[in-house]
Amino acid sequence: MPMYQPSSGRRDGDVKFEVPGGGQVLDLETAVKDGILGGGSRVVCGGATGEKLDLKKMIEELDSIDVPSVFICPISLEPMQDPVTLCTGQTYERSNILKWFSLGHFTCPTTMQELWDDSVTPNKTLFHLTHSWFSQKYLAMKKRSEDVQGRALELLETLKKVKGQARVQALKELRQVVTAHDSAKKTVADNGGLALVSSLLGPFTTHAVGSEAIGILVNLDLDSESRRNLMQPAKVSLMVDMLNEGSIETKINCTELIEMLMAGEESEPEIASSLSLLVGLLRLVKDRRHPNGVLSGLRLLKMICAHEGGVVRSSVVGIGAIPQLVGLLPNLNAECLELALFILEVLSTLPEGRLALKDCPSTIPNMVKFLMKVSENCTQLALSILWAICGLAPEECAPLAVDAGLAAKLLLVIQSGCNPVLKQRSAELLKLCSLNYTATIFISKCKLTRTIQ
Repeated sequence: MPMYQPSSGRRDGDVKFEVPGGGQVLDLETAVKDGILGGGSRVVCGGATGEKLDLKKMIEELDSIDVPSVFICPISLEPMQDPVTLCTGQTYERSNILKWFSLGHFTCPTTMQELWDDSVTPNKTLFHLTHSWFSQKYLAMKKRSEDVQGRALELLETLKKVKGQARVQALKELRQVVTAHDSAKKTVADNGGLALVSSLLGPFTTHAVGSEAIGILVNLDLDSESRRNLMQPAKVSLMVDMLNEGSIETKINCTELIEMLMAGEESEPEIASSLSLLVGLLRLVKDRRHPNGVLSGLRLLKMICAHEGGVVRSSVVGIGAIPQLVGLLPNLNAECLELALFILEVLSTLPEGRLALKDCPSTIPNMVKFLMKVSENCTQLALSILWAICGLAPEECAPLAVDAGLAAKLLLVIQSGCNPVLKQRSAELLKLCSLNYTATIFISKCKLTRTIQ
């Protein structure tokens, strides 16, 4: 919505503004008649019934549209529903200017002129023009919505009849419609579209059909029946295959659809136990060319590691996820970094996970780097990982951590406003790191002063 541009002082019938792209100044009525504001006498009532459209409702539903500044109240910077004009010629929303008066102001908010008359005059011309402009936009939006819903129904009927390339084309158009229009999503869901599109997925489904069908489903709200239907082994197997072999868009859609299925109460543990799924996710996460894919892959990996048992977590460690995730850490944004640290922290609870973390040369430097740098949650996760590694092999890992600057970072945590549990863990890790040194040597290695000691 544009910022208000004050007009010069004019009364109700003299409200004027410049024509876009030219210097000519017109009054509102002429501007609307000539189509500059898209108004005029064409539409003031709704549809064939002649029913008056509610201005407040139209403004709410057209919230994201750009509104001409002449319809904007200078006080609230919102469209005026009950415009009134002061003696200075400036127009405001009635409730806003009356509130201004109630605060003890007897000036015009725009010009700051003292008012010689505190009465307000309804600006009927501006009200009718505002109503006319919003009516046109509202009815055009409704017509587009009805057209979209009708097209969605036509495509659902087409899908019941066609096969081959015609089916792919119908699915592609339906995917574009539901991606762009919320009204189409509801139409598809209310008219059996979920079951119809889900039925197209199976062991003999081509990837061309599957990618379009999954692109539709991932944009819809799945009910319990649809979730159960999509968790059939053949359908899940198809999703995993396309996660490994499809385009980047298809990979992301498959990942997000599997995440939706696992989030439901009907989730089957067998979904997460697939090695092909884990390998596909790791490939997606490693592809830094596509940040959305990295985020989707990490989200699903986090869900798998958080909710599944030790067998699945061991599989994640077994496919080499730990060194690959540790290597990605420096290049991740804050959201992805927190997800990756969560996954590594969960895997550090396994003996083989701790060993893999210890054996990765960049684990300790990276974990030290993220202490007190991104967020308190990242600090807590990195600290937990460091504790697991140093506890596994203190004589080997503690000196590496000290050389990487761990002690100074731990002191920062202890002196910060972090939660008490985090401070206590930091103090314990600091003590663990100092066991192999005399006080003087430890202070020297940490480059700390006697005062800090």
